Amino acid sequence: MFHPDIGRKRQREIYVAGVAGHRPAVPVAWDKLEAAAQTAMSPEAWAYIAGGAGRESTMAANRAAFERWRIVPRVLRDVEKRDLSIELFGLKLPSPLLLCPIGVLDMAHAEADLAVARAAASLRVPYIFSNQASVPMETCAAAMGDAPRWFQLYWSRSNELVASFVRRAEACGCSAIVLTLDTTMLGWRPRDLDLGSLPFMQGKGIAQYTSDPVFRAELGRASRPDEPQSRDGSSGTIRPTLNLQTIATALAQKANFPGGLLKNLASGDPRAAVQRFMTTYSRPSLQWDDLKFLRSHTQLPILLKGVLHPDDAKKAIELGIDGLVVSNHGGRQIDGEIASLEALPAIAETVKGKIPVLFDSGVRGGADVFKALALGATAVCLGRPYVYGLAVAGRRGVEEVIGTVLAEFDLTLGLAGLTQAAGISRDALHRD
Repeated sequence: MFHPDIGRKRQREIYVAGVAGHRPAVPVAWDKLEAAAQTAMSPEAWAYIAGGAGRESTMAANRAAFERWRIVPRVLRDVEKRDLSIELFGLKLPSPLLLCPIGVLDMAHAEADLAVARAAASLRVPYIFSNQASVPMETCAAAMGDAPRWFQLYWSRSNELVASFVRRAEACGCSAIVLTLDTTMLGWRPRDLDLGSLPFMQGKGIAQYTSDPVFRAELGRASRPDEPQSRDGSSGTIRPTLNLQTIATALAQKANFPGGLLKNLASGDPRAAVQRFMTTYSRPSLQWDDLKFLRSHTQLPILLKGVLHPDDAKKAIELGIDGLVVSNHGGRQIDGEIASLEALPAIAETVKGKIPVLFDSGVRGGADVFKALALGATAVCLGRPYVYGLAVAGRRGVEEVIGTVLAEFDLTLGLAGLTQAAGISRDALHRD
């Protein structure tokens, strides 16, 4: 749990440590944090985590949208005591911050999702487990105790697998399901394409699958009717050329499969798991009517992630959806897409407080959290910054990034003349 005066406390800690020549484990300034993370990661990891779709204009638009809104402080108000807490689905949280689901975290740090889970739990910041995790949800949940966590769901081609993921999420204490809708197909990502690198091909980021009983049972099936088929009826699989790189990839698949490299040397399961994942990962045919299936399999709150149009928000409310996440996937899916922050006000106006509206994409610091809340967000999800902290300093790096964002938010709140996170309104902003 963080200190109620986290902004000034964080400043004091850093400056006092500076007297003895010590500096933060991870840089506080965004550009320096980004540079340190790039140095800490392989080119393939950096491309996957830092990259976006196409020319990355959506990533740029996300940041430009924040810059168009300017904070208008009010003065001579008593801001000595500030309250960052909010209520979300009946639970009081110490701040309006959550951690986005981000996959394949072992590309950033060996402890991956487990380090993030422990950091989030230490600060009581809800962690949304990724469907594409490097560590099974049960392992992360066990490390978090009673700390809040949610589960992000990608709807695969197997409804049995979808139901199994949801059952497991409920069993390990997740308190909400976040259905991501903007990734039914992978976006066009030049950084990854230029390197010919997709981590899933090495068996990375599929721990939720390889730990799932339904998925493991499906590995014995050679083909399914819903897999792509060529004109002659054969599988549409493209096979790589056999060379040293192909062998290295095969060994990586075995190393990333449960049990490790030595146990799996003679097993075909790792390769089968990757192939099965690639054919079942997502379902482009997903429609509104399919949500009935998800509702029939869980009583947990269901949030739709990737909503950017007010009509979709209206439809979600009509169907009894419990919450929305306004997000363009951090600019990773469509080049030239609307900035998440530009979409937020219209969706908040449509929802009118009937259900929570969460926000992500482009958040880099506490002032961004303030602006998103002012424009109608109930809570804000942090993405790339905590992954960069993970890459630089593991669990401690994640904790420091979270602490830095919350400290800046706390100070911004007070300096703007406000004392409650739940009381921020658009009156605090000016459109530049």
